[in-house]
Amino acid sequence: MTEISAASTHSLTAVLKYRDFRNLWIGLGLSSLGDWIGLLALTALANQQSGELAAVLGGADEYALANFAIAGVLLMRVLPALVMGPIAGWFADRLDRRTVLIWGDYVRAALFLSIPLVGSLWWVFVATVLIEMVSLVWGPAKDATVPNLVPRARLEAANQISLATTYGSALPAALLFTALTLSSQFYDYAFGWLAPDPVDFALLFNAVSFFVSGIVIARLRDIPRGPAGGETGESPLKVVVDGWKYVGGTPLVRGLVVGIIGAFAAGGVVIALARTFVADLGGGDPAYGVLFAAVFLGLGLGMWRGTRLLQGLSRRRLFGVALTTAGLLLFPLAALQSLEVVTAVTVLVGFAAGVAWITGNTMLGLEVPDEIRGRTFAFVGSMIRLALSVVLAMAPLVAGLIGAHSIQLPNTDRVLVYNGAAWTLLIAAVLMTVVGVISYRQMDDRSGVPLRTDLRRAFGGSPGLFSATGVFLALEGGEGGGKSTQAEWLCRWLEEEGYAVVLTRQPGGTEVGRRLREIVLSLETGDLSDRTETLLYAADKAEHVDTVIAPALARSEVVITDRYVDSTLAYQGAGRALPQAEIEKVARWATRDLRPHLTIVLDVDPAEGMSRFEGRDRIESESLEFHERVRQAFLHMAAAKPEHYVVIDARRPVEEVSEEIRRRVEPLLLQATRSGQVEASDDA
Repeated sequence: MTEISAASTHSLTAVLKYRDFRNLWIGLGLSSLGDWIGLLALTALANQQSGELAAVLGGADEYALANFAIAGVLLMRVLPALVMGPIAGWFADRLDRRTVLIWGDYVRAALFLSIPLVGSLWWVFVATVLIEMVSLVWGPAKDATVPNLVPRARLEAANQISLATTYGSALPAALLFTALTLSSQFYDYAFGWLAPDPVDFALLFNAVSFFVSGIVIARLRDIPRGPAGGETGESPLKVVVDGWKYVGGTPLVRGLVVGIIGAFAAGGVVIALARTFVADLGGGDPAYGVLFAAVFLGLGLGMWRGTRLLQGLSRRRLFGVALTTAGLLLFPLAALQSLEVVTAVTVLVGFAAGVAWITGNTMLGLEVPDEIRGRTFAFVGSMIRLALSVVLAMAPLVAGLIGAHSIQLPNTDRVLVYNGAAWTLLIAAVLMTVVGVISYRQMDDRSGVPLRTDLRRAFGGSPGLFSATGVFLALEGGEGGGKSTQAEWLCRWLEEEGYAVVLTRQPGGTEVGRRLREIVLSLETGDLSDRTETLLYAADKAEHVDTVIAPALARSEVVITDRYVDSTLAYQGAGRALPQAEIEKVARWATRDLRPHLTIVLDVDPAEGMSRFEGRDRIESESLEFHERVRQAFLHMAAAKPEHYVVIDARRPVEEVSEEIRRRVEPLLLQATRSGQVEASDDA
């Protein structure tokens, strides 16, 4: 089990062992760091110049002018996404990815370096637009490269690392920006000839980070060119239209897109108002950097740990809960007057938004068909970027229009300051909460189960282990679904394709298992304690994994098992009504938490399934209500993690069911073959 135990789905160290992905990750981290430092520096510069402009104009509302100046800079980030965002993926597919990644960093380094050298506000706007245009193409090129650098089993973890790095790098960026602004006297002394202002030095540091990123990525030799230079006959306009058509015509995807935009809006409104909101609370640039860092500290933690803290909650429920939580947390953020408490609440807002983003992104990947996945993701990504940019630009405008307001508490000298920033946060809180509640109600896939019950079960679950070698397939479902027949047909097909296959079953896949099978299924056994039955099944699984499944996977073979852990969770958990959490702990412990790469659930109505055979064993002799509970348990498990499940209607002809199983298994085998997880004969 050494190889399997090192292969947790969320193992960051395992993913970073791949040299090319590690170098790309370093480059991504440096690029993201530079991007966030640039955002901080440019908004601080806009705030700084607004004060100078107010002094020149005389009599101008300095509070409103500061918000308008920040909005002006952020608006420049909207324009490129508005013009070319939806077709950025189209351009990225027609340029060599290596060239895009390397020179994209070099060009952005030069543009950031030019801002303090030119020293003009108009060039700040122009440079911001150009930087954003480069980033719109650089991002899809990076996203398209990642799946080619890691095996399929590691792709989810690789995406988590990429997302956490992209948005989590805002934390060190904010800390660096804070350090730069706190050390202004030192920089004036040491670098006065180059950067008399610490914000200018931040821009210089930013340019260096992009340049170093380009150097690091240039070390990669195995970046695939992608379809660069290929002609598909599709125009940019068709790409945009197809994206709109698919998102608008698919309710689940449409709901996900709206929800993901809402998650980013929750964090975006805090970012956009942070500078003036901090000033309202009596803080300066260092406090601005701290609050900015708090947003992305929470966002990174939510992406990294949030889904693992709530393992038992289905993704659809988790998505709605996270969105609603982010909206509710904006209420105290708007009302509180303590900078320290506001910072702590901001971390929680970021955490909830991070959970919603990673959950929604995963569901999008599972729901969008492969043939249109690329263009849909490019479209969705650009729309998210556009929406975030609009929030960043509009929130300060709204705050500026509301203006400065204070409340004198009666019979005290204390004055509460509720300026435009606080009121805008309050408006955002109402909108975000409404979006979250609507999303939860539309996407709830467990309407018969109270949310509080799911939440109690959600904490403390394990993400499981997936073998880094071989392919592990499990067939599950109620009685009469045809699992044994389909397992045999699948085995024969794979052997004809040249794969080494182990076909087994639970219970009974070992000599010990055969004896245990006789005990638990024979009518002569009579009544068994439900706990005794559970432990007998667990004993079979432990022997089965250690002596059959794990060795076969270590040999890079394909393992097909007729029933696995899900049967215990369905039959002994739901069927026998034993505590689900306890049953799962026993079953996962017995199997060392080894999970199938794909579980195929053959679904059939219990009444129809039971009519397909005459003789019945102990389990088959249970009531129809028992088997209905079992069926619902299988369906709920499949709905909670659809990336590792496929549900097939077993009422269809066996040939159609077999063909559908092959279609679902084949991409998994091809990906595993390319990454070296399994081997197939070339002349099979």
